[in-house]
Amino acid sequence: MPLVSSADIYSHAEKEGYVVPGFDSYCLEVIQAQVIAANEEDSPFLIQVTPKGFRHIGVNYFSGMAEALIEESRVPVALHLDHGTSLEHIVTCIKHGFTSVMIDGSSLPFEQNIELTGKVVEIAHAVNVSVEAELGRVLGKESDIEVKNDEETYTNPAAAEEFVQRTGVDSLAVSVGTVHGFYKDTPSIDFERLGQISRQVKVPLVFHGGTGLPPEIIKKAASLGVRKINIGTLIKGAFTNGIREYLSSHPGEIDPRKVLGSAREMVVTALRKSLQMFGASHHNWLKNS
Repeated sequence: MPLVSSADIYSHAEKEGYVVPGFDSYCLEVIQAQVIAANEEDSPFLIQVTPKGFRHIGVNYFSGMAEALIEESRVPVALHLDHGTSLEHIVTCIKHGFTSVMIDGSSLPFEQNIELTGKVVEIAHAVNVSVEAELGRVLGKESDIEVKNDEETYTNPAAAEEFVQRTGVDSLAVSVGTVHGFYKDTPSIDFERLGQISRQVKVPLVFHGGTGLPPEIIKKAASLGVRKINIGTLIKGAFTNGIREYLSSHPGEIDPRKVLGSAREMVVTALRKSLQMFGASHHNWLKNS
């Protein structure tokens, strides 16, 4: 299946009213699990990687693995940079075949965020690559970015409208109460704010911090224009728990293929549940084309 842009995926999700998962990637087995789960659910999705992930895997290794697996996929896939913070990150990904990039200038003053994001949009749109940006700061740690309690800021609807108009971004990550990492309590989402943003911003909205969001929150978010929710912590937890469980029941095993294969299956199971909860299953619009 050829790569598609995230804009293409969001357009279909908007018409059908579902949410697309953005799956963060950490190693070969995790990417394999994403492709397996999405194909079993017949669901579009995004393979994502952060700059920290690039440093661990290597950009050449990652892009090569991802592209090889995507060729085996029967569902629409976008290859996406998550939380890029520099033009260097963006250009590197575009050169390696990414169809979607995120520039995260949320830590910058408003005008500087607009300036950086506008430059990325100009570069990316010239080669038909979609751009996600962020306004507001989501609590927790993701890749190299950590936002503490006193640094969290919710997205201002009027500022979001101006930001999108001036930058031309294709999607906008918003801060309305989601958190990177595990939730200690039931998430408190500011749906009134999300509704205002949705009415004033005419691009798909994105939630970061999707692990642990209950179905009713996801359903309501989808009704208010959220078209992608990122999943990272869930994947890390399922993978490492799979390794622990396998070694606990097979203490003498030394074959990493068996250990990692078991962990991969744990991730497949977790991701299939996410796809079903997002309403993304059975939405492969390229199936009969």
